[in-house]
This record gives sequence, C-alpha cells and structure tokens, in this order.
Amino acid sequence: MDFDISEEQRSFAEHSREFFTEHAGPERARALLDGSCEIAPGRKLLADLGFSSLTIPEEAGGIGAALLDLALVAEQAGRQLAGPSLASAARAAVLLEEDTERLRAISAGTMSVAVLDGSPSRQAPSMDVIGATHFLALHGEDLVLGEGRVTPGEHIDATRGLGYVELTSFETVHQGARSRWERAKQVACVVLAAESLGGAERVVELGIEHAKVRKAFGREIGGFQAVKHRLVDDWVAVDQLRSLVWWAAWAADNAPDQLPIAASAAKAYSAGTFQTACETLIHVLGAVGFTWEHDAHLYWRRAKVDRLLLGDESEHFAEVALRSLAATQSPSEVAEAVPV
Repeated sequence: MDFDISEEQRSFAEHSREFFTEHAGPERARALLDGSCEIAPGRKLLADLGFSSLTIPEEAGGIGAALLDLALVAEQAGRQLAGPSLASAARAAVLLEEDTERLRAISAGTMSVAVLDGSPSRQAPSMDVIGATHFLALHGEDLVLGEGRVTPGEHIDATRGLGYVELTSFETVHQGARSRWERAKQVACVVLAAESLGGAERVVELGIEHAKVRKAFGREIGGFQAVKHRLVDDWVAVDQLRSLVWWAAWAADNAPDQLPIAASAAKAYSAGTFQTACETLIHVLGAVGFTWEHDAHLYWRRAKVDRLLLGDESEHFAEVALRSLAATQSPSEVAEAVPV
C-alpha cells in the first residue's frame, strides 16, 4: 500500500507552516520564560483560524476534518514551539463529542477548555490549564466539566501552560466515560507526537545548517563522521516517527482498532527521537549550544516536558507490547509473559 498525503494536505501544511512561523517561534518562547509575553499564538487566534476546531464536526461549528489533517498542522506548530497544544483541542473534541452546544462554544472561542490528568481531588500537572476557563476531568467513571483555580507549575517549558487545578464547581457531562477518556488520550498522544515530530525535524535542520558552515581543523565539521553520522541517525529517526504519526492519525478515523497500539507507538518513539535530536544539536553546536542565547535549550525544554506528558515512553512501550501479545496469544499466555 502506497500511503501518502494528498497535494491538498501538503498545501494546507505549508500554509500552516507560514502561519506558525509568523505568529509563534523560539523568540516568543524565550520571552515567555522571562514573563514578558503570553503563550503564542494563543487560544483566540487558533480558534479564529479554525485550527483548534479542526476535528469538531461542522454541525457543531467546527471544520469536520480528519485527525491526520490536525496532525499535519500540529507538526508545523511543533516546529515553532507554538501553544496552546493542539493535543488539548483534539482531546476535548473527543470528550465532548455529541455535546453540540459546548463544542460550538469551543469552536467560537467563547469557552477555552483544558483536560486535567488525575482525578479532580488528586491532580497531576496538566497541560494548557493556564488561560483556560473550563476544565474536563474523569471523576470515578464519569466525565465532569467545571471551573477552577489554577496554580502555575514550574517553568521548564513555559509554552505548555502546565499547572495544578482545584475545581471550584463541576457538573457531570457524561456517565460511564472511561472508554471515551482512554480514546481521547490516545488521540491526544497522536497530536502531541506530531508536535514533537515538528520540533525534532527543526532541531535536526539547525544541526545540519551549523555543520555546513562551522569549521574545525580547516574543514566543515559536517565532514567528520562523529558529526554527520549522528545527524543522519536523527534524520532517519524523524522520518520513521513521521510514518508512525501518520499511521496513528489515519487509524483514528479509518481503523480505530489499530489506534491504541499506533498512538502508544508514536508517543513512545517521539519521546526518544525529539530528546536525542536536541542532544545532538547541543553537541554539534559546541560551546554555544550550552548558552541561553541559542535556541537549542528551548527545544530541549520542550522535549523534556513532552516526554512525560500523557505518559512516558516506558508506559507506552508496555502498552504496545501488551496489546500486541493480546492480539496473538490467549489471556493466560499474556499473564505469564508479564513480569511480576
């Protein structure tokens, strides 16, 4: 099977790249660390252009696009360290599906929603809670929506809007929502992996650009095996990650039975790919790579935070392994294979 995106999708991705290059970027991420600006491009602009409502149905005011289309946009957002994460938008769209009134409010930008990890009473650091007006959480087996007080988390990557939320009021919007919650997390993992893909690709490009002009011992450092082999390995890993992300995004709409494995595979592989690419860039840059003045640390911050969001790679590799075993073996055989 020859799987590729269409020319229309390529054009859409190119326009998305132009938008995020203009309205986000490392300079804004740096200013955000200093507290001198807000997360860019921000919720309002993403809502106005329809990026945050791409997977919301048309009857609910959204675009009604496939998850693959959103993944292509998320990749371009990741290149420029943009925020809030489109993973949060995709997750909310799944959690509130068939809730036309609230989805219309999200599409119009009159309600901004973040999804909380952990129960309402025992919060883990959650993404994109800074600036949100409402919060979705799993309370037992029920999905709840409410307002709350936000305590900002420590700024490792300020573009992720991490914080803790204490719900001040909430209502149940869907009972028995465990399976919906898991599917929403899988969709979010795909989009987050797409953002990591864009970040990793940009980091490799920065390394190649530097290796072509920086000279040592009378020649460009890109000619040394120790440099070019690492850059090539990272470039190959980026291409492999792109295949995983596209498969997972395609599966969400066309083969939902494949989504759990595909989403976990993409999320797990994106963690190592993005961080390794950042480490390579810092080494290729030499001394300047360790300075605040270069953008390398901004991407490294994003990679370190994304590695832990929505579960780290160990959790997702285990998920891939267990689901793969379950597809080929009996439950007793799977139980015997799992270490105690």
